[in-house]
Amino acid sequence: MRDATYFTKPLTDWHRRYEALRASFVDRLPAQIIAERFGFSAAYVRLLRHQFRHGKIDFSEPVVEGTHKHHRISADVRQKIITWRQQEISAGQISELLSEDGSDISVRTVERILSEEGFPKLPRRTRLKIGFTVKGAKVPERAETASLADFEGKSLESAGAGVFIFAPFIAQLNLEEVVKAAGLPQSQSIHAFNYIMSILALKLLGTERYAHVGEHAFDSGLGLFAGLNVLPKCTALSSYTYSIDEAHLTRLQKEFVQRAVRMGLYDGSIINLDFHTIPHYGDESVLEKHWAGARGKVMKGALTLLAQDAESKLILYTAADIQRSEADDQILEFLAFWKTIQRGVKPTLIFDSKLTTYVNLSKINSQGLKFITLRRRGQKLLEQVEKLTPWTRITIPHDKRKYPNPMVHESRVTLREYEGELRQIVMKGNGHEKPTFIITNDFDLPVELVVGNYSRRWRVENGIAEAVKFFHLNALSSPVLIKIHFDVVMTMIADTLFSRLAMHLRGFENCDAPKLYREFVKGKGNIEVKNGEIIVTYPKRAHNPVLRSVDWSRLPQELPWLNNAKLTLRFQ
Repeated sequence: MRDATYFTKPLTDWHRRYEALRASFVDRLPAQIIAERFGFSAAYVRLLRHQFRHGKIDFSEPVVEGTHKHHRISADVRQKIITWRQQEISAGQISELLSEDGSDISVRTVERILSEEGFPKLPRRTRLKIGFTVKGAKVPERAETASLADFEGKSLESAGAGVFIFAPFIAQLNLEEVVKAAGLPQSQSIHAFNYIMSILALKLLGTERYAHVGEHAFDSGLGLFAGLNVLPKCTALSSYTYSIDEAHLTRLQKEFVQRAVRMGLYDGSIINLDFHTIPHYGDESVLEKHWAGARGKVMKGALTLLAQDAESKLILYTAADIQRSEADDQILEFLAFWKTIQRGVKPTLIFDSKLTTYVNLSKINSQGLKFITLRRRGQKLLEQVEKLTPWTRITIPHDKRKYPNPMVHESRVTLREYEGELRQIVMKGNGHEKPTFIITNDFDLPVELVVGNYSRRWRVENGIAEAVKFFHLNALSSPVLIKIHFDVVMTMIADTLFSRLAMHLRGFENCDAPKLYREFVKGKGNIEVKNGEIIVTYPKRAHNPVLRSVDWSRLPQELPWLNNAKLTLRFQ
């Protein structure tokens, strides 16, 4: 016989939730007391209150626990489920196959049908062990070089079809010849260029870690893009990157930048330089601790130098895994590299005060190069600011600047370990609590341009932030799966390709890589190979009119690495 305990000690879950809410709203008991009475946590009680207020809980007709209303399955659908299970296809895959046939049936319902038919559960397997994709296509045992003839007559549905939008720009940069000139190592089954294209495809798709390459293991469309049957496995990619030494990477970087220079992609008059620490969380003893500005602390990681063309915002030089003892001389290493790229062109270098030493500033000056940097300010230097006169108000030529009219004081100074005089510009009223000390060896440039050029050095910081966010330079797992400098060089190439795409998209010329990827690259597409022609068809999307307006006929239409196959892009 029922008594008061039916209400004070409910047995079913729905009844416990009901009494808990009644105690909360009617009896106005605290959440902690309700939680202790009905066996919930206080946080869950608060969640119940929130759900009830917003109509997400309905007690009008509580379901009798222990019974379930089964989804009715037709004999035809039941037979399909049985046939697919006989092929050792999992319940999840069967649910996806049924969904493609127009029958939206949950995995739980499929499992119930299989149980009723006497099928035991399949042992847990990886997708590779299953041997089938969702559409039933066989998984190749290994990645290997494929010709266009291997894809002739096939129609491929690819989740990464957006990478073909970059194919004309890859052909324009003649990346295959760049890789060949660098002399990168290769295996018997996979050529160097195919490895580069495989990793580049992952970069362009924003794949967070190379360990996630398995997510693309069934995508033959990406394999075609790289000139392979499918993309190589993570282990193969990792092993390949570590087979490349610094000499190879230097040649690859040099050949690529020289090609970009011949195409006029860089202005070259002003170059921003900055260090960035790529964090690492493993037990890699060879990595030192460096200051990570993005995280505001010193941590273990790979110190990386990035040089950026100020006008185009393109990365044009990288150096990675730099030791603390080598950091001060990295700017000289960059100058040695740049002299081989553009002889006789002397850019203005802009960098932070901690990038190099005053001794190296003298060496830069002796080479006839101009630089703009900050002077390291101490307490004594700050105390002298109040005594400086006269101060002049200037206007920095930058429309979006928050403080466009700072006060400046100009003078000539000498610094220890620097040969000669420097032009010093002390600036205040620029939004910083302490004044800024800019030093330069350019005595002729108007003060407004000196201050403006240095203030726009944030562009390289934004470029680094974008690379970290989208190209995942910070995604180093405990075992470093890819050589760091190789990853940075590939980031430079991917960043250039996104920039080339942006230049042809009307209204999106200044967009960053994440936005371009979301609006134009991300999404499925259908790839057909007919009579030596590759036809990529993209479904309807909001920004397809922008892509259709691009004059693709003025870009290369033949892909050298795919037997000069003609590429046709169609946007519905």
